[in-house]
Amino acid sequence: MGKCKTRLAVTIGNDNALLVYKKLLAHTRQVSLDLPINRYLFYAQNIDTSDSWDNTQFIKHLQHSGDLGSRMHEAFLNVLKSESKAIIIGSDCPEINPKIIKLAIESLEGFDFVIGPTHDGGYYLLGMKSPSPFLFKDMKWSVESVFEETVARIKKEGKTYAILQKMSDLDNEEDLNKFPSFKA
Repeated sequence: MGKCKTRLAVTIGNDNALLVYKKLLAHTRQVSLDLPINRYLFYAQNIDTSDSWDNTQFIKHLQHSGDLGSRMHEAFLNVLKSESKAIIIGSDCPEINPKIIKLAIESLEGFDFVIGPTHDGGYYLLGMKSPSPFLFKDMKWSVESVFEETVARIKKEGKTYAILQKMSDLDNEEDLNKFPSFKA
């Protein structure tokens, strides 16, 4: 069984899901290259120094083990050691663009957090200025309440946040049909 875009693979097959995933990665890579920022890339299993993610343009790290929350928390910890703010973006948002990332970076000048919600209840972007384990510990992922729960946790800590425009992520064939240029 494939390891990427598994919900999409159920209806279009593993090979086609992999092709869609590669198109989404290429889009995400290009969007990030259009910005004058330090770019960190976290690999799931091994760091590939000969892939299409230029070693001079991306600071490459190995992901921490654990669930999604643990991996994201560790990525933020890693980046915030050398940066004053960090933003994590998903690789499955066909609508992500340099303008929205720039807005997110600017939002962190006046807010503790910035979050970009998705139409399915999750988020495509999360940014912060300091490590915040409370956002990730014991969070139930891949459910319709992730964005709502994240905002509730931020409020509970008395922190400020900015919300970006809502966007679509691409998880299944219905989502894919909205973005035909990403079809295999």
